[in-house]
Amino acid sequence: MEIRKVTLNEVEQLQQIGRQTFSETFSSSNTKENMATYLSEGFSNEKLREELKNEHSEFYFASSENEVIGYLKVNFGQSQTELQDDTALEIQRIYVLKEFHGKRIGQMLYEKAIEIAKQKNTYYIWLGVWEDNPRAISFYKKNGFVEFDKHIFKLGDDEQTDIMMKLILEERI
Repeated sequence: MEIRKVTLNEVEQLQQIGRQTFSETFSSSNTKENMATYLSEGFSNEKLREELKNEHSEFYFASSENEVIGYLKVNFGQSQTELQDDTALEIQRIYVLKEFHGKRIGQMLYEKAIEIAKQKNTYYIWLGVWEDNPRAISFYKKNGFVEFDKHIFKLGDDEQTDIMMKLILEERI
């Protein structure tokens, strides 16, 4: 298992793993139209290139035997989707191919996010997780995250509620 930073030359691979894992995770709970819209817009080549060029966002691939099996996206500073707190890091995405669930790949990507947050001297990590994704909510609670708010995530024309969760990394004096 290898975790490495994604480069601009790997945008097609990022697009493929992003669309596949999002689809595997959410297709059964959403309409085909909303999924198609989100997969097209959220994982467009142009959007991913822009995100890869952003110095305040980072993507990491999890690979096994040279096959990308999952990925992580973190944001800091003004690139965070909501809070834009300079003392925080946002985990925007941790996704793993369904066939690799239960093999600690998500945990290793999560630990990479913690490592990045500590390198950046971050006070806390936060994220949004869909209220209808009990597997993810359980994963983050197991890792010490607590709920602190809610926000709306638009998937096509469907407004969905995300639970916002955070983990304090160190106490500030």
